[in-house]
Amino acid sequence: MTTGIKRRHEPPRIVGDLLSAEIAEKQARSIKYQLTIAKLPLAKDIDDFDFTGTPVNEALIRDLASGAFLAEQRNAVLIGGTGTGKSHLAIAIARACIRGGGRDRFVSDNLQLAASGKRITAFSIC
Repeated sequence: MTTGIKRRHEPPRIVGDLLSAEIAEKQARSIKYQLTIAKLPLAKDIDDFDFTGTPVNEALIRDLASGAFLAEQRNAVLIGGTGTGKSHLAIAIARACIRGGGRDRFVSDNLQLAASGKRITAFSIC
């Protein structure tokens, strides 16, 4: 506000700048709160995942991170062997969706699939 006054901005512009700053601060607080209640075990991002040498479909993971599946009310299940990055990707997708306005709760039961011997990492995004 003092900057606007010093620069002799019109009152409507000063009020508009204050409202924009308040909205941005409120959104930042909301994202921080959603990340806290999501109970994500670690801070992981998609850009930190090394897709080279893995069978992971990078385009699909980035599509999931966009949150489009939320609007369609669809689920995502990550299946793979131990150490393949299921939890890393689940956390990264959840964080990206929260930043996009979604709400999340991380659940990692790592269920064992009897027939295939692979493990499932499950997460829920509301």
